[in-house]
Amino acid sequence: MIPKEVFFTKGMGIHREKLQSFEMALRQAGIAKCNLVNVSSILPPGCKIISRDRGIAKLKAGQITYAVIARNSTNEPNRFVASSIGLAVPADRSSYGYLSEHTSFGENNKKASDYSEDLAATMLATTLGIPFDPDVAWDERKQLYRMSKRLVASRSITQTARGHKGGKWTTVLAAAVFIAKEAEEGS
Repeated sequence: MIPKEVFFTKGMGIHREKLQSFEMALRQAGIAKCNLVNVSSILPPGCKIISRDRGIAKLKAGQITYAVIARNSTNEPNRFVASSIGLAVPADRSSYGYLSEHTSFGENNKKASDYSEDLAATMLATTLGIPFDPDVAWDERKQLYRMSKRLVASRSITQTARGHKGGKWTTVLAAAVFIAKEAEEGS
């Protein structure tokens, strides 16, 4: 089975129980009704990126659903948490791309987003043989990758939150959810 489509989603949940806060984050992300299987970070060749709404509409209750998931939780009041998924797509769509997962404490949305996008682009660049200097800032490397004309696009989706002031569990998640042909056809 090779997924034909992928969509990106995120969510945040707060509850006195850690597991329930994760469930609340899944609900907000629109994927709580699925049996999620966490997979590693390859974007299949030719996999089409679709909107969140279109992707969620294709899911069925109880469906086995493959996803790259970044999840982070805290019960410390005001502690900043982040979860992010980065994506790097090669210019040659017959080649595979990369997805990356990143979780952190204390990072804002932009920093976590940039980091996950950089991770995915760096993994793809090393696969494609594009030279890079890991000590150069992400914005500069991003320009270099694009100028090579072998990496066509990168992006990320990130969910951040501050820990609940009363110490309830706060969970954030970001996900790249795959849609397989079987799920789309309802078989």
